[in-house]
Amino acid sequence: MEIPSFSLRLQWWFFLVNLIICISLLGLESLSSTPTFGNETDKLALLTIKHYLVDVPNGVLSSWNDFLHFCQWQGVTCSGRRQRLTILRLEGQSLVSSLPPIGNLTFLRGLVLSNNHLHGTIPSDIGLLLWMRHLNLSTNSLQGEIPIELTNCSNLRTMDLTRNNLTGQIPFHFGHISKLLILRLGRNSLTGVIPFTLGNLSSLQQLSVAFNHLEWGIPHYLSRLKCLKYLYLDVNNLSGMISPSLYNWSSAIEFFVSGNILSGNFTPNMRFNFPQLRKFGTAGNQFTGIIPNTLSNISGLELLDLGNNYLTGQVPDSLGVLKDIYCTPTFGNETDKLALLAFKNYVVDVPNGVLSSWNDSALLPVGGGYMQSPTSEGHSLEVGGSEISICHPSDIGHLPRMQHLNLSMNFIQGEIPIELTNCSSLRTVDFTRNNLTGQIPFHVGHMSKLQHLWLGTNNLSGTIPPSLHNLSSVIEFAATDNHLSGNFMSNMRFSSQLRNFGIAMNQFTGIIPDTLSNISGLELLDLGENYLTGKIPDSLGVLKDLYWLTLDFNSLGRGMSGDLNFLNSLTNIRGLRLINPEGNHFGGVLPNFIANLSTQLQQLVLGENKISGNIPKEIGNLINLIQFIATRNYLTGIIPTSIGKLQNLGELDFGWNRLSGLLLSPSAT
Repeated sequence: MEIPSFSLRLQWWFFLVNLIICISLLGLESLSSTPTFGNETDKLALLTIKHYLVDVPNGVLSSWNDFLHFCQWQGVTCSGRRQRLTILRLEGQSLVSSLPPIGNLTFLRGLVLSNNHLHGTIPSDIGLLLWMRHLNLSTNSLQGEIPIELTNCSNLRTMDLTRNNLTGQIPFHFGHISKLLILRLGRNSLTGVIPFTLGNLSSLQQLSVAFNHLEWGIPHYLSRLKCLKYLYLDVNNLSGMISPSLYNWSSAIEFFVSGNILSGNFTPNMRFNFPQLRKFGTAGNQFTGIIPNTLSNISGLELLDLGNNYLTGQVPDSLGVLKDIYCTPTFGNETDKLALLAFKNYVVDVPNGVLSSWNDSALLPVGGGYMQSPTSEGHSLEVGGSEISICHPSDIGHLPRMQHLNLSMNFIQGEIPIELTNCSSLRTVDFTRNNLTGQIPFHVGHMSKLQHLWLGTNNLSGTIPPSLHNLSSVIEFAATDNHLSGNFMSNMRFSSQLRNFGIAMNQFTGIIPDTLSNISGLELLDLGENYLTGKIPDSLGVLKDLYWLTLDFNSLGRGMSGDLNFLNSLTNIRGLRLINPEGNHFGGVLPNFIANLSTQLQQLVLGENKISGNIPKEIGNLINLIQFIATRNYLTGIIPTSIGKLQNLGELDFGWNRLSGLLLSPSAT
């Protein structure tokens, strides 16, 4: 009886071993297929969205079918390795619906549903999108209050809710979205006050709440936001005086408070400390006094609008140094008037809209944003943000003396007209945030006086035309958020006059060329969210005026030691304020020479790379650092106590590393 019993136990033992092996194999199979099962959630969420949306025949959603992997559906971008949905971009597709549930899109980084026909309220489950960086729901018909749950999206960099029917107040807790760079809430029906908590947004660069019903005064703390450059408070019910601290706002580039009930007395020697200011508008308020001579000290001022106030006295001769000034029209300009009225015939405006003042009873159409210089020749056409559509934009070429053209934030479709090149005096062209398609015209490179070309947030494709590379007058070129492509090395030959160059959120490939160092005066370089590879050239270190370097979410670096050596070359740039190589493949340790970077550095964003080793204690030398992000790397060791000495530090993120130790607040060190 012993032998059969032993045999039975042996068989039972073999059965258990085989069972364990089978379970292990099933576990391995399950692990290997985790990304597939994981991204099924994204697919189901997208199908739910499709169920809600009403599309035009053969529209964008026709590709959302089982014949294609959902990452190949139009408007969908997935991460390369895990195939998780990261960007959903369906702007300008004539979609009709209430805003569908979106909280299941767990890994979403960008949501762009602008310029559709969405209605209803913004769903509260939007607060579940914890990784979202960019939100654009502008130009729809959304109603109700802004959901407080949006404040859970702590990684938001840009939020654009412009041109809807939103009501209620600006959420108090928006001041807790500490990474916010751009906040646009204009052209809604918001009430209440501008929350003082917005003063906590130390990284904020642009704030737009124009065309609402906001009341009380302009918060003085806005002048303390060291990164804030663009402030648009036009057409509200703001009252009181502008705090003197706002007249000493050193980072301001554009400052508009027109169309309120603000008051105050302008004096001849009133102090203005706006070293970077380009545009300043206080029209349509209750200011008194005389136009200050000191305005001429704002050497870079391009646009000054003081109309419709209670100012007296003479226009100072010193303002002759300014490029544009709002003035009363005079006779002798019928050619300009006829050309503008012809242009009006091709424009579809909203009822009682911006062009309603353009009629034969006026000497010259001066409402609706048209401005002229003191010479009484039409020099500027400004109808930005006016909700117009142009049927035949080619007729804009009938304004040959025009120097400044702003058609931004409208509904303009089609291609950029070749006739634009007839405007040989043009210095500024702004087509930002429209629905333009096609390529950048080759002949733009023949506009020899062109200085500022802004084409961002359209649907432009193709490459940057070679003719534009030879245009020695260009100071700013911005084509961010389009579908431009091409090999970056062969595309990069701009003149040494260029100051700002932004092509983020496109499809450029190739490597960052050494020839960038030829643009000796470059101040801002934004190459983020493309498909660039290779290393960052050390030659960037010769760009002595560079203050803004953004390279995030490309495929730069090799995941190897030495990838971060380019930081050593950047130590030569003493005015550098932002370095952002986030979301690439940079490896190696964080070098000690990081201490030699500019003491003016305010933002250092190194997250989502392959950086290992310790955080050097020398990081404490960067005394003006406001933001330091190194999340999702392979950092180890103890967090250096020197970080506690960074008095201005407002955001510190080391999440998803293997660090230990305690953080000391500045007051404790």
